[in-house]
Amino acid sequence: MANDQEPAMTRLKYGEELRLRRERAGHTQQSLGDVVILSPSMIAHIEAGRRRPCIEDARRLDQALDADGFFERWQPTLDEAQFAPQFQDAAESERRAEVIEEFAVGIVPGLLQTADYARAINLGAEPNLSAEELDQWVVNRLSRARILEDPKKPRMWAILGENVLRTVVGGSEAMAVQLRHIAALIRSGRVQVQVLPFAMGAHPFMGTNLKLMRFADEPGQAYVQALYTGLLVDDPATVGRFRDAYDLARAAALPLKASLELIESVAEEYEKNAEQEHP
Repeated sequence: MANDQEPAMTRLKYGEELRLRRERAGHTQQSLGDVVILSPSMIAHIEAGRRRPCIEDARRLDQALDADGFFERWQPTLDEAQFAPQFQDAAESERRAEVIEEFAVGIVPGLLQTADYARAINLGAEPNLSAEELDQWVVNRLSRARILEDPKKPRMWAILGENVLRTVVGGSEAMAVQLRHIAALIRSGRVQVQVLPFAMGAHPFMGTNLKLMRFADEPGQAYVQALYTGLLVDDPATVGRFRDAYDLARAAALPLKASLELIESVAEEYEKNAEQEHP
């Protein structure tokens, strides 16, 4: 593992080192991928600095290229401060995904959050953060949403438990702005959102947040999140089970139009509350 005093290595430098060592060993991207159980496109992504290998992949690269622990040692330093460790690999996948489908049981998905909402969420989770640390968390959270600036990719579908709308995060005004932001994204056609109302009762994702991601040239992935932990899954059978559960939840949720009407109705309630709180 890299020493805490060592500077972080950029993904471009890391990828260049992989390319040099691969070529020195006489491997093509295909032949190296066969040895380390990665697709040649994944090798290409790492070499171009677009993708960060997980720690197990880094160990296999070290073994295949006789790299004396280089790839494992430097892997933790790649963008180490940008996201929580358990989410780093999922964040990399999020950037490459063609389709993102989320189920959020308690909070607005990160890609849809506003600044005030993100600030309140992070402060609630880490009340001892300094002002500088909190600002950096918010910047990192909002930077993820830049992938939605492309009008076509990724396609995003989110299912929100009604609890997401009703839990007051950051106050009435912050909630009104947050829900209006989601409504604006829906009306622009950039995302599709359904709400799973309380009245639907039990459903597959009670207590669980799920992100499903589909890609152009690699198997789909699922990211399951809980407090201070998360699991990125690419086993096809397991991802398939998550997708089946997601489809059940989607079938139980309100239709798209009714969901938008509910989101805007709750936003209006928050706006009225904010006026009463700050006349």
